Amino acid sequence: MLDKLKQLGELKRMRDQAVRIQKQLAAEKIEFEEDGVKVIISGDQKIQLLEIEGEDHADLAQILNRALKKSQEVAARKVQEVSGGLSGLLGQ
Repeated sequence: MLDKLKQLGELKRMRDQAVRIQKQLAAEKIEFEEDGVKVIISGDQKIQLLEIEGEDHADLAQILNRALKKSQEVAARKVQEVSGGLSGLLGQ
């Protein structure tokens, strides 16, 4: 019983830490400009601004954000499949 409570406490601590890191990443802003294209992206990989030749392309930024989210979901599923398989092999 104590082991289960200890595991739950550790899980909560890890989750809280992940939430803090996620908030810190969201607050980071990376600006990149090249050949008339300017992009501002947050540390959590969300496009905040997309300008081409000084013209704002918010619609294109939204589409790219949706595509990025979908690719992240696919990657997360693959990682879960692999880690789930490893857990089974390790008897966990």
